[in-house]
Amino acid sequence: MKAVILCGGKGSRIRDISEVLPKPMTSIGGKPILWHIMKIYASAGVTDFILCLGYKGWMIKEYFLNYQTINNDFTIELGNNDEIQFHSKIEESNWKVTLADTGEESMTGARLWRVKKYLENEKHFCLTYGDGLAGVNIKDIVDHHIKQGKTGTITAVRPVSRFGEIVFENNIATSFNEKSQTGGGWINGGFMVFDAKKIWDYLWADDNLIFEREPIPAMVKDKQLSVFPYEGFWLGMDTPREYQILNDMWNLGNAPWKIW
Repeated sequence: MKAVILCGGKGSRIRDISEVLPKPMTSIGGKPILWHIMKIYASAGVTDFILCLGYKGWMIKEYFLNYQTINNDFTIELGNNDEIQFHSKIEESNWKVTLADTGEESMTGARLWRVKKYLENEKHFCLTYGDGLAGVNIKDIVDHHIKQGKTGTITAVRPVSRFGEIVFENNIATSFNEKSQTGGGWINGGFMVFDAKKIWDYLWADDNLIFEREPIPAMVKDKQLSVFPYEGFWLGMDTPREYQILNDMWNLGNAPWKIW
């Protein structure tokens, strides 16, 4: 099974963290958040990835072209780049990564449509965003999707509040939770699975096609979208505060998404 990761957005609300990197390359604990997402999939045996590139996609290409040297000690004979000796084997040596340019300004639906050719021989495939982390077991989502027999499955999450939650009685605080789960409704947390044959009935060639605005509601209307409720940790890195939360968790050894 392949995992498609949408990596083309500009991440305008987190640009003050870095003006030079595409959002999926933003560092969490010294590794791009994209790497963390891929490790979540790899922990479930999904190691064949399709990255939908857009804004500064060349930087993501460079990262993977130089992955061996970035993540390994090596000895090089200057003047002869063919003589490079790597001193250990990287854990990700079995990963297969397809880096596909899907347009600088393309919307999410358009990006998925443009990688259709890489999914022709698949029965099902995973799809997620390049900025969200969760402690979810991908195998559980895939099993749920196959059992339901629908065109698509989305993982529903209750997002972590961006503000501390205060519980009080008679104007006296009884608890304060800095990173509480919101008490509101469920949202799409990414980590989706789709039927690789049926999904294209809901997509078409249009740079402005927003996957969440047209294809997904159409699946809902046709009763072709199942939901996998997930109550565990999930956090989308959308603001500088969330970037800091994720880094603090990793640095303190308390990263719930580290399931590998």
